[in-house]
Amino acid sequence: MTRHKVYDAVVAGGGPAGAVAALVLARAGRHVAILDDEPAAAAGAHKIGESLPSAAALLLRDLNLWPDGTAAPHIRSTGMYVSWGSPALHERGPVQDPYGAGWQLDRLRFDAFLREAAYAAGAEPFRGRAVAAVDDGPGLRLHVRQEHATRELRCAWAVDATGRHSALARHRAVRRRQDRLVAAHVLVQRQNLSSVGEPDREARTVVEAEPDGWWYTTLTPAGRIVAHLTDPDLADPRLRTPGGFLQAALHTRHIGARLTAWDVTRPPTPRWSAAHGVRLVRYGGRGWIAAGDAALAFDPLSSQGILTALHSGARAGLAVALCLAGAPPRPVLASYTDFLDGVAAAYVRHHAEAYAAETRWSERPFWQRRGVVHQVVAGMQPHT
Repeated sequence: MTRHKVYDAVVAGGGPAGAVAALVLARAGRHVAILDDEPAAAAGAHKIGESLPSAAALLLRDLNLWPDGTAAPHIRSTGMYVSWGSPALHERGPVQDPYGAGWQLDRLRFDAFLREAAYAAGAEPFRGRAVAAVDDGPGLRLHVRQEHATRELRCAWAVDATGRHSALARHRAVRRRQDRLVAAHVLVQRQNLSSVGEPDREARTVVEAEPDGWWYTTLTPAGRIVAHLTDPDLADPRLRTPGGFLQAALHTRHIGARLTAWDVTRPPTPRWSAAHGVRLVRYGGRGWIAAGDAALAFDPLSSQGILTALHSGARAGLAVALCLAGAPPRPVLASYTDFLDGVAAAYVRHHAEAYAAETRWSERPFWQRRGVVHQVVAGMQPHT
């Protein structure tokens, strides 16, 4: 194992939370590195979690990332159509949001923009994946796996922004998982757009409940994303094949109607992603702090994941900067914990209200499980 530089802070993960945490630290004059092992985006690559509420504009302005962060080609959202609790579609427009319309993002482009902002502020890019953090006196030693070697980085503080896996924090705090929700999803690209008929310009997200889960589709700059949310043991095996996924989508009442303008003669292979809610029982400790999905992740129905990642990343970066400047860690971490606990409490309440509103299949396992989840304290069970 080869040694490397000593940093004030190392941020593990280059998504929105990690990039913003590194940006805040770099602007505070700290020597910070961003660990990122995402491969270069291949043709047809996409990342779900594309909805950004309009309230994000306030934080982006504070970070001097406005308006470039949400400029074209990102798409301004015009609301939602929801078939939930009823077979009919009901419109939920941006007029119901006090901040107006949000955005449907090309997540790969948005994440890259945030990382580039952090690099421009002085954060160092470092290729690799953090696999362990070992206490080393007042700081930490991070074991970083690279393609052909394992490196060791020393730092005073580490920010875990590694997503639901919580690569560093999982060994330092109990995780509580809400359920086992997964998402099967595809991206229909613009080059597959049919030459027949009008181009697809419907920017409203469509959400449709069904007996064993729910679907959504939304238009993004990269194409139209179609996703099915369910539990692994309830997932139809046909959803794992391009043809099976497409047929299931086309047989829905509303989702399939959004695919008529696209050439789906060669549907892409579905990808699967974890979509369950998860939280840590504590979000930081001596020399470490968690942000984004590593600290608190949501069911995609909330559409709050990116917004919370941005806020928690900014607050985690500020917390570490304060501690590096000599502030006592305990009250700094307590303030950060209060913020995330408040977000978690609001999420659990809204999650319960949303799933309780769908009563058509209350006897089916998927919906029964959500009823049980709502009765659990804080909505999440211990998970290792």
